[in-house]
Order: sequence, then structure tokens, then C-alpha cells
Amino acid sequence: MRPSRLAMRPYTCLPCLTRTRPVFPSRGSTLRLAQTPRIASLHNSSRFLQQEQSSAASRPSIAPKPVVDIKHIRQNPDLYAQNCIERNYHQQAAYPHRINDLHAQWQAKQREARSLRERSNILRRQLIDPGSIRDETDTIAAGTQLLTRDELIAEARKLKALLSTIEAEETRILSEIEVLALSIPNLTSAESPRGPEPQVLSLINEHPEPVPSASDRVWRSHVHIGNELGLLDFASAGTTSGWGWYFLLDEAAQLEQALIGYALDLAVRSGWRQVSPPSIVYSHMASACGFQPRDQNGETQIYSLSQSPDDAARGKPELSLAGTSEIPLAGMHANKTLLCPGDMSECSPLKYVAVSRCYRAEAGSRGLETKGLYRVHEFTKVELFGWTYPSLAAASEVFNEIVDLQTDLLSSLGLHCRVLEMPTHDLGASAARKIDIEAFFPSRRERNDGWGEVTSASICTDYQARRLATRLKGEDGKMIEGGYPFTVNGTAMAVPRVVAALLENGWDEETMTVSIPEVLRGWMGGRERIGPRKMKSQKGWGVGV
Repeated sequence: MRPSRLAMRPYTCLPCLTRTRPVFPSRGSTLRLAQTPRIASLHNSSRFLQQEQSSAASRPSIAPKPVVDIKHIRQNPDLYAQNCIERNYHQQAAYPHRINDLHAQWQAKQREARSLRERSNILRRQLIDPGSIRDETDTIAAGTQLLTRDELIAEARKLKALLSTIEAEETRILSEIEVLALSIPNLTSAESPRGPEPQVLSLINEHPEPVPSASDRVWRSHVHIGNELGLLDFASAGTTSGWGWYFLLDEAAQLEQALIGYALDLAVRSGWRQVSPPSIVYSHMASACGFQPRDQNGETQIYSLSQSPDDAARGKPELSLAGTSEIPLAGMHANKTLLCPGDMSECSPLKYVAVSRCYRAEAGSRGLETKGLYRVHEFTKVELFGWTYPSLAAASEVFNEIVDLQTDLLSSLGLHCRVLEMPTHDLGASAARKIDIEAFFPSRRERNDGWGEVTSASICTDYQARRLATRLKGEDGKMIEGGYPFTVNGTAMAVPRVVAALLENGWDEETMTVSIPEVLRGWMGGRERIGPRKMKSQKGWGVGV
């Protein structure tokens, strides 16, 4: 297995999921699509069960049909309950045992329905051939020989009505079990620290101000620098779009394109296949990937497009703006079967890299307390997404590759960063393990000692594949062990935050300029520094009040 260059512990199996499976090497045959009929799914896991049931009831017919391992939940209710508590999903912690209670109710209904069907069959036989029932010791058949034809017909009708009621109750119970199971987060990796505190794995580059009190360096926020150099315009964006949007001007706009080009170039040269995905997706696809309309606190997370009354009446699926290209990249293989040609141990993963605009509602105090480019509603991001053989060894190999690529990118940009193993409290529903890289932002020194997230990488095991109905078979057409591929994703470049970090860390108070990292100069016409507007001799229109 390809080791990460980070000084981290080896990735171990998830609790209760340890199996001996083939190691997934980086070379060999590649997963590909099977030409099989599409099957249908949806995942919906909002905070409130009532909302979840409503969403499940309105599931579009074209949505993939989720295939959650409910049997494993029933067999390990304490494991899943504890996992929910550790991840701060306290309401969902009651769901595993509730699922077992509902399963017991369903079994009782099954037995009751079986008895009614047997009685109904006996009545039918008695109507057709009165002499066919001879065993008077059979409790189910008892008394049928004494009934008249009219009484037999009346009882048969009564049994049919009772059976219809029981079957409807069975369907309701199974539906509630599915909703509860879909709401339970993924099992957590043994590598993830339990609780709220992350573990520092390593550092990237030297700290620009290791002893702040002994330094006379003048730090400024990227908002101040952007205004000083005429690179950022938040006021005009506030007029056109509102709070949380921005204009990048001149060198800042060039810097955005330079970062995109640089990240794409490195990813493609590393073997990632470039994709240009859509920015609008079905809402049920976002849910299947673990992105919910509202978070645990009930705050809006994604932008949903309004529907006309006619579209809603026709049952047309709801659309949302993609919060990340992870959603359309995962959805590329929804309702499909991937083939692993040749020896399964020689299959290479499917690896995609995409540039897209991302849309995050992020309403509430988290957004209001953050100014500038750090938390915005729309931004450009280069995303990495991979499908792997269903083993932790295979997923970890791609995961380590993503983290190494992120490290290379940030290191070459000259940013001081720290690599964190994220704790259970910070894991989303889909992630089994997550590593974040935080860069040093001088303007954030009073908040989290200046650290701010710039990249993230996650292993989602088969959480997304099961909810997207993405299966994996061998060339012989048989489902392989596990049956569902693992997914891995990570950020190659979150442009606004990296732009902010480069402006703040590259600022020179004496010359009033910002240094451009050497690796980006080729993407910016060879320019080495960004200077103030007054140094530009070009004359033209101004902006009045």
C-alpha cells in the first residue's frame, strides 16, 4: 500500500468491519462501468425524524434506492449508538435500538399475516371442495366444516380486510426502519480522536512569526490589503448579491485562475482524470452524499431552487446548487454497476479532478462573525474524488495520495500550515475519517491562534455508494465481497481562502506589495509582486459616489 509522507499512524479497520480483503495497488486494471439496467435511491438524514419521513415519502421515482446494511445495525445496536454519541449525533443515538424494536414489531406482524393467509387459504379450499378439510385437530382449520357457504364468504372478506391492514402496517414499519437507518452517520475510523479536539499530525513550512511578541512585523487582513491594492470589492458585491459575495479584480482575479491552473496541472500529472461537472444537481443526490438542507442546529446549508406549482404537482424532482463538485462527481455513477476487470487485487481506482463553482448558504452566526473571503456563499474549488475497491487498504491509499497532493500544493505556495486528524465532533455524516489542513492567517490570530481550514480529505467507506446504488462486480458478473465501492474525496484548492492566505502572508508593509509565490508566476505573466493601484500608469474611468 502506498504510504503517506505524513508522520501518522497506520489506518486501521473500522470497528466491527474488520475483514481480510485484497490490498488495492495503485497500478493495474481500472474500475469501469458495466452495461447493466439502472436501479433506483435516495438518502435523507435531516435532524428531525418527521422531516426525514416526509422526505422519504416524497422520494422521486428516478432517485437511486438506498441499500443500507440494516442487518449490521440490528446486530450491533450498541456500536452504532455509541458512534452517534461520539459524533455528537445525540438524537440519532436512540435509532439503532428503535430499529430493533421496530424489527420485532415487523416480525410479529409477519407471523400474524402468515396465520391469516393460512386461514384464508383453508376457507378458499372449503368453498371449492367442502370435503377437502379433514384434520379436525388443526387449530387454524377448526370449525370451518360447520360454517355455511355465506359464513365462509363473510369470514374470507373479513380476513382480507384484516390482512390489508396488517400489510399496510408492515410497509409503514419498514419505511420507518429505512428512514432511521439512513439518518445514522457512518462508523468512525479508529484513527479519529474521540471528542472535540483534533490531533496535530505534522507542520508544513516554518511559522512566519514564531514569537509574535518579539516581532515588529506589521500584519494586515486580506480585506485591508485587498482594498489598499484595489483587488477586492465587497461593497459592490453587497449591492448586486448581498453579504457573503465578492468581486475579485485585476491580479486577484488572475491569482484565482493561476491557483486553479496550478492545482489542475499537478492533479492531472498525478493521474487524476479531469471532469467539468454541472453546478445544479437533484436535491436527492446531495442528500445521498451526506449534504442535508439543514445542519444539526437547523441552519440552512444548501440553496434549493424554487419550483413552480405545476412542476411540484407533477412530482418533478427538486434541484439545488451544488455545495461542492463532490456531489455531481459521486452522482456520475449513481444507479450503475462498476466492473473490476481481471484480478480484483489489481484494479486501480477511478480518480477524478474537477473545477466548479460551489454554493453554501451557511446562514447564522458562523457566517456573520466572519468577514472577507474566509466564509462566503459562492466560490471556486478544485475537488478530488475517487472510487476504490471496498477495502480500507484501497481507500487509504487514495486518501494518502490526496493528502500528499494537498501538502505539495500548500508547501510550494509557501504557506505555513498544520495537518490535523479531525475529531469525531467535526465529522460529517458520510466521513469515517477526515484530515484537514489549516493555514496560518495573521488576521485570525485572535481566533484559533490564526489557523483556518484550507483543505480537507475524507474516507467515506461505502456510505455514499450504498445511498447512490453504485455496485461493484467482477468480470464474471458476480457481486464482489462487500458489493459497494468505497469513496474518497478531498479539496485540491479552495480558491478564496488560499487567495486570502497569500495576501496576508505575502504582504510587505514597507513596499505596500504582496509577493507572488514562485510556482504561480508562470501563470501570471512572470509577475513577482502585486503593487498598489497608484503604481499603475494606465488612465481610465473612475467610480464616483
